[in-house]
Amino acid sequence: MKTATLQLLEKAGRSIEAAELLAENDQPDFSASRAYYAMFYVAEALLNEKGLSFSKHGNVHAAFGEHFAKTGLFDTKYHHWLIDAFGTRQVGDYGLDANIGAEFALQLISHAQEFLKAAQEYLSKQKL
Repeated sequence: MKTATLQLLEKAGRSIEAAELLAENDQPDFSASRAYYAMFYVAEALLNEKGLSFSKHGNVHAAFGEHFAKTGLFDTKYHHWLIDAFGTRQVGDYGLDANIGAEFALQLISHAQEFLKAAQEYLSKQKL
């Protein structure tokens, strides 16, 4: 596995830990943002293994969909989760009256954890 891929997966794990701490401290909007970034780093890690790198979130979302969801390598739910979490992150980071509930933030954390685990399992089986 490429060094940058490992670093992105590790960063995703740290982002999940941060999301959990923020959730525990009644900060669901910031927790949701960190959960999104965890998923974003996972998608970047997977794309990195294919030699693909993008500077814009939308490009990462699209490339993950093209190379992993549409090909059946990953369940399409991960692509949906990534895109939906991005919208939530936008509200949490930029909205002045973000109304992101604690339960929803915990759901995003759970999605991020599952996505990271799926990526780690997939990458461990690859001979890249």
